[in-house]
Amino acid sequence: MGKMTLATAQTIISAALEKADSLSLKPLTVVVLDAGGHMVAMARQDGSSILRPQIASGKAYGALAVGTGSRWLHEAAEKRPHFVQSLNGASGGAIVPVPGGVLVKDQDGEVIGAVGITGDTSDNDEACAVAGVMAAGLLSDCG
Repeated sequence: MGKMTLATAQTIISAALEKADSLSLKPLTVVVLDAGGHMVAMARQDGSSILRPQIASGKAYGALAVGTGSRWLHEAAEKRPHFVQSLNGASGGAIVPVPGGVLVKDQDGEVIGAVGITGDTSDNDEACAVAGVMAAGLLSDCG
């Protein structure tokens, strides 16, 4: 099983922000967590609002919590709101159930971490996360 290193996290962040720049997106915040939910790296583009680090972290943490990308959590929140509300309560409110949280897997399919992005639409946030993961030569799971 691989490990989320600082170098890998920085590659993910750089590529995600390059993708955002190419799409002329609003200012993004990117958080990369290791498989244990610990922050490895975070970057905020100029103009990113004050709660963006917490939102990005919550998207990534939610993906790790359920073992799939946060798009699944978003869909579950619509279909099973009590489940997602209970999950968020059990996590101390740490989960943000919207797309933009992507699991990061090594080439063997083992989870090594997650990336969470916020600042533009959830779909655009997710697209940038996937671009970052791909640039690092890893696999993504959006849910």
